[in-house]
Amino acid sequence: MVESFESRLKNELNIRRSESLYRETRIFDYKSLNLSTNDYFQLRYDQEVLAAASKTAKEYGTGSGASPLLSGYLPCHEQLIHKLLNWKNKKYGMLFNSGFMANQALLKHLPGKDDLILIDKLIHHSMGQVLRQGSKNFKRYNHLDLDQLEELLFNNQYKYASLFVITESIFSMDGDYPDLNRLVKLKNNYPFILILDEAHGTGVLGKTGAGLAEETGVQESIDIIIGTFGKALAGMGAYVLTNLSTVIEYLTNKSGEYIYSTFLSPHQVGVALATIDILKMADNKRKILKKTSQWLRNTLVEFMDVETKFHTPIVPILIGKSEDALKFQEICMNKGILVGAVRPPTVQRESSRIRVSLNSELSKEKLEPFISIVKEWSRR
Repeated sequence: MVESFESRLKNELNIRRSESLYRETRIFDYKSLNLSTNDYFQLRYDQEVLAAASKTAKEYGTGSGASPLLSGYLPCHEQLIHKLLNWKNKKYGMLFNSGFMANQALLKHLPGKDDLILIDKLIHHSMGQVLRQGSKNFKRYNHLDLDQLEELLFNNQYKYASLFVITESIFSMDGDYPDLNRLVKLKNNYPFILILDEAHGTGVLGKTGAGLAEETGVQESIDIIIGTFGKALAGMGAYVLTNLSTVIEYLTNKSGEYIYSTFLSPHQVGVALATIDILKMADNKRKILKKTSQWLRNTLVEFMDVETKFHTPIVPILIGKSEDALKFQEICMNKGILVGAVRPPTVQRESSRIRVSLNSELSKEKLEPFISIVKEWSRR
């Protein structure tokens, strides 16, 4: 029995290898030029952040010691929630151990059997996984296609008890974002519950870095904001924020992702408390990051298929075949440059890409070796 079980696993892994879709965990040289990190302001190395994390851990311990509803919810967690609510202009909130858990909790528990979820086709795997389990009514609209979304809203507005519309702010694989002002206008015409995932928008967009909702001036109109501490906030964990107290009460009572997990460590809470304060005052660095991102896009488009409309630090370079994306990545690694080779099922077939993720400490000079690789590749 063990032999047949192992044989099945090996066969499936061999198929992935043959299709250049095999994945493995490797130790990466942290001293390399890292163009694949989501730490957009390099705050995980910041001495002020490290000191704040140590101070919080000294006061409350290395871990929370329990799930939040037993004794794991500590004063530092409450402090962090209040800081988030003030930053994101919301009234009620809760924390989760990861963005994946927060996203799963929202879609598993909030929409009912008589509700409909309308969701962008390129939404994150953590949400798509719930929908693929088949217990929810949902329809996907084409990526950023708000005309199609409006048509779906019009056709379904009286067929369901509630409608949910879910989108990311900055999409993690494409670096683009929706017309949030138009989304809010649609909300006024066709009442629905708008959920915005600000995982990659937080820190990067908005005068104080609160995200796309702040940048577009529509924070008040977003029903539920979710995000993580694992990107610009340089740590781990996640949050759900809303003006609807019943949302937080319901998730507290129904979400196993919250109820049955040892809670977020005080050390990570300390990281978030410090990085929020830093990012709120980092508008100059945000401008530098935006300028660098736009410059790189405009430079690369001469050689490769790169979108120049958006100015976010996620810059996808479309390669096409999975094996070619791996070859490109290997060339970069041999030159001491870390980039992500993104392949199916993360992206659609024949749309494998090199995902470049910039940070505010990068200069044009530092990026020249990577640009040289792109130029050489384009001559193949």
